[in-house]
Amino acid sequence: MKKFINRVDDFLSESIEGFAAAHDNLVTLNREPLYVVRKALKPGKVALISGGGSGHGPLHAGFVGHGMLDAACPGQVSTSPTPDQMMAAALAADTGAGVLFIVKNYSGHLMNFEMAAELCEMPNASVIVNDDVAVENSSFTTGRRGVAGTVIVEKLVGSLAESGADLQACKAFGEHVATRTASMGVAFSSCTVPAAGTPTFKLGDDEMEIGVGIHGEPGRRRAKFESADEIVAELLTAIVDELKPASETPLLVMVNGLGGTPLSELYLLFGSARAWLEARGFSIARVQVGNLTTSLEMAGASITLSTLDDEMLRHWDSEVWTAGMRWGM
Repeated sequence: MKKFINRVDDFLSESIEGFAAAHDNLVTLNREPLYVVRKALKPGKVALISGGGSGHGPLHAGFVGHGMLDAACPGQVSTSPTPDQMMAAALAADTGAGVLFIVKNYSGHLMNFEMAAELCEMPNASVIVNDDVAVENSSFTTGRRGVAGTVIVEKLVGSLAESGADLQACKAFGEHVATRTASMGVAFSSCTVPAAGTPTFKLGDDEMEIGVGIHGEPGRRRAKFESADEIVAELLTAIVDELKPASETPLLVMVNGLGGTPLSELYLLFGSARAWLEARGFSIARVQVGNLTTSLEMAGASITLSTLDDEMLRHWDSEVWTAGMRWGM
């Protein structure tokens, strides 16, 4: 295992310490229990809180700031944060309007966030994100996994909360966005979790995993390597079959790197996706390309589509200022 690392047991703490120091204008780090909270909390605003296993950066700590999250709870690599982290983050971020938890659909996340929600005394609600169309169930989930579409939910609901909407409006909007968002990914290699020290799975030099999960869970099929256009066509066919967008519906297209793919290849994938969509009469309204929901150093990418309405489009374009996403300020 070759990684920039001192001791395996210190990997998360040293990483999050470095993150918080690099972005001390945006976040404050709490060490025990571990969470990061927005530095400039807005009184009377619904607090948005998310979290998950580390190794998927910038998700979630990288999206704490103006227009997105108010706090994030990092677990160990590919491991859910604990209820005490979530409760402490909720107490730190709540400014009187309640707390909305944004939760990826994984069994450990659901259990721990549900426990935290039951124990929190302030008004709270949850939005479950399950955008991965690759498989219905896996060893980590019952139902579809929550993957890169979580970024879109956090951005849009974060904007609505910033505008002063109440807790129930934020929950309803989050669920609305989640139902209009779908993703699917492909991997060319595994990642190596530091505590394991060996790759999570193995692929041959001429193989790829179609529909891989962000923890390395298997997808729809293991296949021989194909061209970028062929890969994009398979991913988009599955996504479009799920969303069934009308041709006139504006689309948000997100091409997400899984950690080990150069930006040049991600932009090539977007070009291929654009050609595929436009050849079928679809309209692309907004685009986001980059490493947004990664899996350590995994080589691969995912594509996410959201079918936009006017409200979603307005909140996507609104100001955001976080470590991982920023514009308009």
